Amino acid sequence: MGVNSNRVEDFSSHESSTIIRIPPELSSSHQPPFEMIHTVCLPPKKTTTQKLKHKLSEIFFPDDPLYRFKNQQWSRKLVLALQFLFPIFQWGPEYNLKLFRSDIISGLTIASLAIPQGISYAKLANLPPIVGLYSSFVPPLIYSVLGSSRHLAVGPVSIASLVMGSMLGEAVSYTQNPILFLQLAFTATFFAGLFQASLGLLRLGFIIDFLSKATLIGFMAGAAVIVSLQQLKGFLGIVHFTGKMQIIPVLSSVFNHRDEWSWQTVVMGTGFLVFLLTTRHISMKNPKLFWVSAAAPLTSIILSTLLVFCIKSKAHGISVIGHLPKGLNPASSNMLYFDAPLLMVAIKTGIVTGILSLTEGIAVGRTFASMKNYQVDGNKEMMAIGFMNIIGSCTSCFVTTGSFSRSAVSYNAGAKSAVSNIVMASAVLVTLLFLMPLFYYTPNVILGAIIITAVIGLIDYQSALRLWKVDKLDFLACLCSFFGVLFISVPLGLSIAVGVSVFKILLHVTRPNTLVLGNIPGTYIFQSLNRYREALRVSSFLILSVESPIYFANSTYLQERILRWIREEEEWIKANNGSTLKCIILDMTAVTAIDTSGIDMVRELRKILDKRSLQLVLANPVGSVMEKLHQTKVLEAFGLNGLYLTVGEAVADISSAWKPQA
Repeated sequence: MGVNSNRVEDFSSHESSTIIRIPPELSSSHQPPFEMIHTVCLPPKKTTTQKLKHKLSEIFFPDDPLYRFKNQQWSRKLVLALQFLFPIFQWGPEYNLKLFRSDIISGLTIASLAIPQGISYAKLANLPPIVGLYSSFVPPLIYSVLGSSRHLAVGPVSIASLVMGSMLGEAVSYTQNPILFLQLAFTATFFAGLFQASLGLLRLGFIIDFLSKATLIGFMAGAAVIVSLQQLKGFLGIVHFTGKMQIIPVLSSVFNHRDEWSWQTVVMGTGFLVFLLTTRHISMKNPKLFWVSAAAPLTSIILSTLLVFCIKSKAHGISVIGHLPKGLNPASSNMLYFDAPLLMVAIKTGIVTGILSLTEGIAVGRTFASMKNYQVDGNKEMMAIGFMNIIGSCTSCFVTTGSFSRSAVSYNAGAKSAVSNIVMASAVLVTLLFLMPLFYYTPNVILGAIIITAVIGLIDYQSALRLWKVDKLDFLACLCSFFGVLFISVPLGLSIAVGVSVFKILLHVTRPNTLVLGNIPGTYIFQSLNRYREALRVSSFLILSVESPIYFANSTYLQERILRWIREEEEWIKANNGSTLKCIILDMTAVTAIDTSGIDMVRELRKILDKRSLQLVLANPVGSVMEKLHQTKVLEAFGLNGLYLTVGEAVADISSAWKPQA
């Protein structure tokens, strides 16, 4: 039977979509009269090259980043290209003194938080404290030129620091081989930046989407607990502490070294922790007092340093930072480690920390951009953060990204542009050049208190409860991530959670949802019988909806499930003395794609139903599905009444054809 007998028309030759009129008297009694049956059109013809170009464009350029260049003069295109690559040239010409005043206040406020956090997070990564300050100087300057966010405050972050310290610590001891450990940290930072920049340049940002929100909630909560427990070393004054990150070895080390506990350290740490948590609570309750929590870490460092300096003759149990070298970041390109034995450790650490820092940085940037109604280009951010870490690895910096706590302070302090990062870097520069000796008597326990205060906000139990209420599989991924980090290891816990998320995706693909539809009386609307109580079965019809693409992974399941729906419908008809089942309508509105296995399934299903004297009808296949069904000549077997634009038209036309036969 020819294609035209299926009411299939080529889009290019389509003139009239009305080809059959059904008189009102032939319509079923509970439905409004249907006056016309529409043609199911094929999509416009395209060559293979055009299809490939369109597909690649949708995958890699969904935002059409080059739309500004259309219909522009070459001189204008050059300016636009410069603005595209370096966003500072986009907002720089419009910058003024009023904006600068706001950015100065914001930058100095961020610096008061960035300096103590930089030192603390370097200790968390088992690196020299000065590296944390180096990482708060160069990267913000790079980001201010390349970044597109106005509020993102750049520097070291707790999660990436923890992961770097734990992953490198499994291969090299930072106490026995501090130089090699530092080399691996710079090398891992280099590969993190290379990976991040590559994702941006190749438009592969969708890879980080495999870290679902549920996974990150569990991972960050588990990491926050581990980070907090690790600070017990400084809080209790323990000298011989475990280098492991799991909860059981950490707690065992705490209680096995009770003889090393120092009451002076406990008292000082507890007092300043209460102070920091109180200021954090005040700022959360009243956002206008953001400066209270922002200034608290630096205030704690100043007060504790003065206190230890005054009682240094009696404070033998309190360990201090000690000497920190003055001066700018020294070059570290000669310290990058590319020798075979430990190269894979550095690469693996770089990729994991790169993904985590990239996810956090882009999420934070987009959060504050949405509050001020502007857009952050994800691919630009990947390139900015990537180049920032590549350059940072050559200037004695470790992995950096946008920090949520510092960015929140930046936003509340009224930052207007990336100049706030330049101001912050300038404050860090002054500290590096002139103020380093002042940190000699800073107690390590204060750094632990600052870290605990920063990471405690990562334990988002309210989001975990919402996951339980909304999606149990997401909650399972959250739990796997949380307990994996606590009891196995940080990277393996993350891998388990990603595995659960991927399993969820596969489950949805291989076991798609199918529904039985019924008619809303008085309309030609068809909805789920289970969802809408007013929906009614249509006599002699079984209307099924498939809510996913039909691929090789689910085609067998769909065939078996459709046959089961038919069997259950026949049993229901028999039990309720209903009309004999004659027609199965497959609503393909939600079938966005189909492959050769799916086409074979449709062909096989039609043959099975034909042998059972049941008619199979397809309703509203989308363009790509329609094109493939047409090319494989599957539609020829369906006959005159086998393809319709809507379910309503299919029911009206087929039922009207049955009445004259009766």
